[in-house]
Amino acid sequence: MVGLLWVYFLGWFGLLAVAVWLFARQPGSQPALVPQPLPRVSILIAARNEATAIARCLRAIRALQYPPELVEVLLGDDGSTDNTAAVAQAAMAGYGGSFRVVPITVVLGGAQGKANVLAHLARAATTAYFFITDADIAVPATWLQGLLAHAQPGVGIVTGLTLVRGPRLFHRLQGLDWLLALGLVQIVTDLGRPVTAMGNNMLVTRAAYQATGGYEALPFSVTEDFELFKAVLLRGYSSRNLFRPEILAESEPMYTWGGLLHQRRRWMRGVEQLPGWLQACLALYGSFYVVLAVLAVVVSVPVALGVWGLHLVVQGALAALCFRRVGQRPPLELLPLFTAYTIALTAGLVIFRLLPLRFHWKGRSYR
Repeated sequence: MVGLLWVYFLGWFGLLAVAVWLFARQPGSQPALVPQPLPRVSILIAARNEATAIARCLRAIRALQYPPELVEVLLGDDGSTDNTAAVAQAAMAGYGGSFRVVPITVVLGGAQGKANVLAHLARAATTAYFFITDADIAVPATWLQGLLAHAQPGVGIVTGLTLVRGPRLFHRLQGLDWLLALGLVQIVTDLGRPVTAMGNNMLVTRAAYQATGGYEALPFSVTEDFELFKAVLLRGYSSRNLFRPEILAESEPMYTWGGLLHQRRRWMRGVEQLPGWLQACLALYGSFYVVLAVLAVVVSVPVALGVWGLHLVVQGALAALCFRRVGQRPPLELLPLFTAYTIALTAGLVIFRLLPLRFHWKGRSYR
């Protein structure tokens, strides 16, 4: 038993040490020249009951360092019961580019929810580049050029980066959690094994999108970005995953544990479709605290504390690399509390997954 425990920890620390080494030495996708003359682009935003968030999102779009006359912004109002549309219209009053609220009243094909909204917006778009973000996201001023610089011939999808921000400790822990997760995704992607795209900060070319038949032709999933990503790659296009400051967007946090669990349960639908080898790596990574508790019982608490301390060092090294690469201060002081956060979130998700519960997202229920 003790021997198996040490084999596990050697594997765990070996895996994470290799991840830190790879992230430190791999530069990631490098930008090419932005197309000249600058192309017209479409920004697609799905919104449902986002009256409190949409103005911030649209202020960031108005601040983009891109000629507004080359930008069309399409906001899909997905049956909102608040004043999302009115707030959006007010926020974009006097905008130098094109702005339109598209009411979503019918379902296209097999699309549902956000996928249905994006299916409508893609049909309404008039340019060759679709930039997709969410109502709770504030993109940086360099967003359009930052993604366009990687949309080279044959590339169908370019995925940007988001950082969760908020004033409370709970929000900062979410930010640390999310950027660490994206760092691990980046490592796998840089090894030539792209695994996903992120639909709140993404460019997809019209050609690649239409080659899939659009969201109305894809299998429905609450992780609609992952379905589109898979379909685009199947059509022979490649993708780029970026971990760069010029495309770093800011996401509002989840404000309650319940909201966070529902969000992460939705994301787990995508994880459940990842290749088996990657799921095995994630299982190894995520089971650390369970095995650490066994070590404390079987060997001793001081030994388990020593292993936990080493864990903080290696995890802190990865966090420092992730945050500094995008020009942010790494919140290393959060790492001890991050342990409690991770245990609580993991336990909640396990219970959520095992029980026959529905999860809710944007006022709709899913299984």
